Amino acid sequence: MDLDVFVIGGVGIDTIVRVPALPLPGQETIPVQPVETYVGHTGHGVVLGCHRLGLHPGLADVIGDDAEGWRIRRAYEELGLPLTIAVHPSGTRRSVNLVSPDGNRVSLYDRRHPPGMRVDPNLWRGRVEQARHVHVSIMDFARRALPDVLAADCSLSTDLHDWDGDNEYHRDFAQCADIVFVSTSALRDKAIDWIFASGRAEVVIAMAGADGSYVHVRGEEPVHLPAIDIPGRPVVDTNGAGDAYVAAFLTTWLDGRSYYEAAEAGTIAGAWACGSRGTHTDLITAEQLMLLRR
Repeated sequence: MDLDVFVIGGVGIDTIVRVPALPLPGQETIPVQPVETYVGHTGHGVVLGCHRLGLHPGLADVIGDDAEGWRIRRAYEELGLPLTIAVHPSGTRRSVNLVSPDGNRVSLYDRRHPPGMRVDPNLWRGRVEQARHVHVSIMDFARRALPDVLAADCSLSTDLHDWDGDNEYHRDFAQCADIVFVSTSALRDKAIDWIFASGRAEVVIAMAGADGSYVHVRGEEPVHLPAIDIPGRPVVDTNGAGDAYVAAFLTTWLDGRSYYEAAEAGTIAGAWACGSRGTHTDLITAEQLMLLRR
């Protein structure tokens, strides 16, 4: 296999604004700390997290012929990681993330790509067949890669983020994946039951922020893993914590460990990510993860 993990969709530019409180105070002008920008978004976080943990990942996505797109290209050249791109006139996705002093955030996500956007399937074809595992982000164009991934000899995961359990947009991603990650922030009762009943998932990981995560393995009772504190790394920024969890989970599971061991690794990696400012600026390494698992 050429790639350990191939990620389809989910790179862009994050602008981080550190605000005095969330929700914002009701005033016209709010002084903030220096505003920073980073190559970020969910797919990139999974790629970079897997890379830091010793895997060989790659990414395919749609970007623009703009300054943000060229910044992404340079970043992947510097990392030495495969990047397959399609260029679209709508440009490179961006988000503005407001971060409070306790590390919590609100993300203002840029939906510049038009609904129903189609790209040449050669964006992912050829790579999918060479990958051990494919992670499909919930970009609209990426859903058209699902049949090709299912036809290939690899496993498939997706992150539904703040799906409520009803929104039709997320359903085919949920039905096609072997491993489903989802936030509990908006998740309604019976949504996980629906994923198991309607799809092929063997495990659903419900990530609950400060409450940890819940591991739902098909046919078994769910297991709660509480969040952890890492000595010397207080929470300063929750941006990218879920992506770090996903990367460590996939890396550990692909190493032949159980879903529960993979979730334990994800818990540690997510907590580690919360201890650094910005998006994906200091993701955990394999050595650091090994020391913290002892």
